[in-house]
Amino acid sequence: MARRVSLPTADDLFRPTAVHAVPDAPEPAAPEPEAATPLVPSGRVRHDEKMTVYVTSDELLHIEHARLSLRSAHGLAVDRGRLVREAVALVLADFDANGDDSVLVRRLTQE
Repeated sequence: MARRVSLPTADDLFRPTAVHAVPDAPEPAAPEPEAATPLVPSGRVRHDEKMTVYVTSDELLHIEHARLSLRSAHGLAVDRGRLVREAVALVLADFDANGDDSVLVRRLTQE
């Protein structure tokens, strides 16, 4: 007899990780990103959203090497999540500032 695996639904996968208990409060409007406003990474705070990213073993080793180098050479104890959030913030700020000439567009069009 074949067993059926129960998979989570899309609602389960894309739900907020924290419940905000504010009754009858209007939802805040999403702020529009401005070209002049620099994107600042969230740093060490509790994050309400989660995203899973798969990387190769070489990419993970490169991230770990950068993390350890930041600790040994600069005295910065950062976890992989913070390192990745900082890198994403840098790339997105460059994209906002430079658009078609950004590093992100250049690298993605090389594939």
